[in-house]
Amino acid sequence: MKDFDSIPSLMEDLGKRAKLASRELTFASAERKHAALIAAADAVWNNRNDIIEANKKDLEFGREKGLSPAMMDRLMLDEARVQGMVDGLRTVAEQADPVGEVLAEWDMASGLNIQRVRTPLGVIGVIYESRPNVTADAGALCLKSGNAVILRGGSESFHSSTAIHACLVEGLKAANLPEDAIQLIPTRDRAAVQELLTMTDYVDVIVPRGGKGLVGLVQREARVPVFAHLEGIVHIYVDKAADPQKTLDVVLNAKTRRTGICGAAECLLVHQDVAETLGRDVIAALQAAGVEVHAQGILANDRTIAATDEDWGKEFLDSIIAAKPVADIDAAIDHISTYGSSHTDCIMTENTAAAAHFFERLDSAILMHNASTQFADGGEFGMGAEIGIATGKMHARGPVGAAQLTSFKYLVRGNGTTRV
Repeated sequence: MKDFDSIPSLMEDLGKRAKLASRELTFASAERKHAALIAAADAVWNNRNDIIEANKKDLEFGREKGLSPAMMDRLMLDEARVQGMVDGLRTVAEQADPVGEVLAEWDMASGLNIQRVRTPLGVIGVIYESRPNVTADAGALCLKSGNAVILRGGSESFHSSTAIHACLVEGLKAANLPEDAIQLIPTRDRAAVQELLTMTDYVDVIVPRGGKGLVGLVQREARVPVFAHLEGIVHIYVDKAADPQKTLDVVLNAKTRRTGICGAAECLLVHQDVAETLGRDVIAALQAAGVEVHAQGILANDRTIAATDEDWGKEFLDSIIAAKPVADIDAAIDHISTYGSSHTDCIMTENTAAAAHFFERLDSAILMHNASTQFADGGEFGMGAEIGIATGKMHARGPVGAAQLTSFKYLVRGNGTTRV
């Protein structure tokens, strides 16, 4: 890894180059962007052995840092996960190009024709932790939406991200698009992040993807607008009308499939009428799967840990879940509103009125009914990939795909039209 004498100078150079590249991307054809993404996908697959070797260096770095097993899982790349990146790149390539899409059109009595059309945001700064596949996802989505991007991966994924980024650049070259359209900050120095957050002359929006510490830092110190991807404090409420088998299947999948992703369930709420039956069965199944349960009330058993106030609103990102009985659906809604992060929350019930009530009264970015919260993912939403799950309410919300990385402009056409 190269040392840089002046981080501010490095970042200003990246910013200037990204700004120039963004101007060309604004009018780049859909065909050239498609070609770049297909070439990048081919390059990732052809270089998969190099990517996996680079990832081994990152895994060693992660072990030295003492990363948890869940965090190591987020960091690890194997051939199947490389194939997933390739599939994501190809899926984004085949999607309709959002740039230039006419969102609305109308005529005025004055004789004006007005269109509202999608347009790129410009330059996007993406700051992410651990998961090196975000390099491919973010690069693909920004390119598809006509934006230049400056990527800053986590220190633990430095080598993997560098290898993946080289493949994206190979795709840009193949399509005769500016190589500076997708840049990766070539240092682990945290001062680079501080610079990126204040580069208002060059960067139009920052997308942080990581833990509470990273997102909090970005929100406190950024002068550039931010699409916040907050922690995934994900709840599942088991209603009194829940189907037992569906509930067991969904809760186990939501917690154990991958414990270190933002869609993993972190808190289980069970209607008191079924807490002693279905609720206890779910707790036992979680324990049998190796999950440490922090339980309260009737859900506790001799193998659970007593839940404390610190367990509510906590993103464990590990084989740990908090659980408690609640009086009814409104008590569950109140708990989620108090402790949730507006990311993803689920209800298990066969009562459609209860599901509608849950959907109506909660304002999380993603609400689910009888489905694993592990589906909280742009790829599973048909977006091919995502930069993150935006939990704010301005501009982008939920999975941030290519369309969410655009703004709009008005095209107004007249015929010598003057205003009275």
